[in-house]
Amino acid sequence: MSTSAAAARLEALQAQLPETTRLLAVSKGQPAASMRALVELGQRSFGESRLQEASEKQQELADLEPLDWHFIGRLQANKVRPVLRQFGTIHSVDSLPLAERVSRIAAEEGLQPRLFLQVKLRLDPNKAGFDPAALRQHWPVLQQLPSLQIIGLMTMAPLGLDREERLQLFAECSALAGELGLRELSMGMSGDWPEAAQAGSTWVRVGSALFGPKP
Repeated sequence: MSTSAAAARLEALQAQLPETTRLLAVSKGQPAASMRALVELGQRSFGESRLQEASEKQQELADLEPLDWHFIGRLQANKVRPVLRQFGTIHSVDSLPLAERVSRIAAEEGLQPRLFLQVKLRLDPNKAGFDPAALRQHWPVLQQLPSLQIIGLMTMAPLGLDREERLQLFAECSALAGELGLRELSMGMSGDWPEAAQAGSTWVRVGSALFGPKP
């Protein structure tokens, strides 16, 4: 990815985002050189979903000022400790047992990760997440877990929804976050971030629309 192409895409995205919405550059599958080009343009927050790939990039980019690393992939129980060591923010805590495990290991590591709780607002066999009713039920317990900063909710729209259906889904997630007193929302990707931003998303996770086709 040339610096000029990166600059054009980044500038175009930033021009369209509301002031309250931040850009998370989804860099999975992208080389460290492409990330470096974005860092030179001011982008600091990056989303990865594969631990080994992220580790290699973090080493390659270690000469830069510390970057803001977000883990956005499915969080496996046996990967909690290394993920916590390498990422300050996790977008995919999708159950109470997983949150409890993250809390215990974070305490052991002396860390206080920022967490998004993943919610599932539509039937979708390809996605995990808290059912809204279950989240409300578990919320008093979740709030008391030590060593965690639960900052918001994350959701993804199933494939096949039209624009209005996606907007409705994101609005429901925003309302649920407000009900729980959470200010942050991780909603929207390259294909649907405008609807997510319209519904109040504070983080949009954008990959192909920023980096272009994967090399």
